[in-house]
Amino acid sequence: MGHVEISHLEYYLPDGRVLFDDASFRVGEGAAVALVGANGAGKTTLLRMIAGDLQPHGGSVTISGGLGVMRQFVGTTGREGRQPDEDRHGPAPLPADASVRDLLVSVAPERIAKAARAVDAAELAMIAQDDEKTQMAYAQALSDWADVGGYDYETDWDVCTMAALGVPFDKAQWRGLNTLSGGEQKRLVLEALLRGPEEVLLLDEPDNYLDVPGKRWLEEAIKATPKTVLFISHDRELLSRTAEKIISVESGAAGSSVWVHGGGFDSFHEARKARFERFEELRRRWDEEHAKLKKLVVTLRQAASISHDMASRYAAAQTRLKRFEDAGPPEAPPREQTITMRLKGGRTGVRAFTMERLELTGLMRPFDLEVFYGERIGVLGANGAGKSHLLRLLAGDTTVAHTGSWKLGARVVPGHFRQTHAHPELLGRTVRSIIEEEHALSRGAAMGALRRYELDRQEEQKFESLSGGQQARLMILKLELSGVTALLLDEPTDNLDLESAEALQAGLEAFDGTVMCVTHDRWFARTFDRFLVFGADGQVYESSEPVWDVTRVERDR
Repeated sequence: MGHVEISHLEYYLPDGRVLFDDASFRVGEGAAVALVGANGAGKTTLLRMIAGDLQPHGGSVTISGGLGVMRQFVGTTGREGRQPDEDRHGPAPLPADASVRDLLVSVAPERIAKAARAVDAAELAMIAQDDEKTQMAYAQALSDWADVGGYDYETDWDVCTMAALGVPFDKAQWRGLNTLSGGEQKRLVLEALLRGPEEVLLLDEPDNYLDVPGKRWLEEAIKATPKTVLFISHDRELLSRTAEKIISVESGAAGSSVWVHGGGFDSFHEARKARFERFEELRRRWDEEHAKLKKLVVTLRQAASISHDMASRYAAAQTRLKRFEDAGPPEAPPREQTITMRLKGGRTGVRAFTMERLELTGLMRPFDLEVFYGERIGVLGANGAGKSHLLRLLAGDTTVAHTGSWKLGARVVPGHFRQTHAHPELLGRTVRSIIEEEHALSRGAAMGALRRYELDRQEEQKFESLSGGQQARLMILKLELSGVTALLLDEPTDNLDLESAEALQAGLEAFDGTVMCVTHDRWFARTFDRFLVFGADGQVYESSEPVWDVTRVERDR
């Protein structure tokens, strides 16, 4: 059984700012521990230091039992907007034409990955020049592959591809990753890591892109595995069901700190609230004692001016006050996020969206739907069923192939939030310039809006350098400033931290307009009025309750 221990870890950003000054925690053998915190607080950086992708500037990282890592960006998933050098200290990203085999090799132990790359190189050499020398090199590569247990790994990979893709490895291995959904890529990597020999797993947002059956599978897999698991997640349901302990990364004036909550997620918020109250109580007591000592010094100074007998007591009081002030006040509490989303909307016609015999070509059967002003509609179903295509169509994307008809109601102005944050038009532009230029705001007004979204500290950062959650908050702010009256949201909580997701929920409750939202977030889905369910058989139907296992429900129907 393996464990992870970090002790007094220090890390400084390239501009010299302190990210971590003295971070310490331990993940014990066989434990499932969640790493949570605000977007940009340093969770992924912390995980990358543990993985060895980044070198800390101080402190130590200790790992036993071997390490398996799922990084934040898997395969070709979610790579939009990344800085070209973002992985310069870690493994190289997979190329655009990477295959299923390439992905499985990328998360295999180094001896397997090295032997696999040698086989690939020998095969390419054979294609280029089939002579005795290349034949011998190919035979040697195959022999080395057998010696390191490569064929045993292919047997394991067969189980992985059957579980994730429904096809055996020999048929799936050369399939391009760009033909797989993000959820399929994640599931494939998770299957491989959970079956691998490493006793410690680091998982950076493993639930992103998974549909709800996939998330339920992940929950059961984390609970069942004997491995030690340290994972980052913003999915409140997943955290509630799996995390035995919570490690919170909290931003402060002097960098981020780490606080360990020994209980699960269900008691995390109350424990954090009590912790902040203790900070406030300690500071109140310090201020009271400070005031008493200063008052005593003033009183004794006056007395000493009258009586020389009081001089020694006055000197002692001065010494006491100096020592008290030199020791300083108690530790300042971490800075709490305060995010306020003012999604305004506006009155529209009674029918916001009307669809008649609408069919997205090759994705579902024709269906009818009326969405009324003010409704909150959750759009549910498996990955690849056509949910995102529907939102794109309603947002005005003319490339979505369809038959049937649809129309917007009077005064309906749709605003579309894309799941992938693929916005090439924003690359190279700073956060403040995007808000100022696209929404005709003064610098003061732009900074005020960014401050409400906790993005004012990123005003000079370029869009591609933001974390996924910061990009999501920026795109929601753009919707707020655009004057939309209907929101088409595609997995809006996927990258949002806990406070941001709660702020979005509050913003949607106050929004004067209509909301259609694709989501696999079970916690978030509880806030919707009714649901449009995309079944696995192509049927689209309505439900008054969230439906996650579409295969079972269709069978029952």
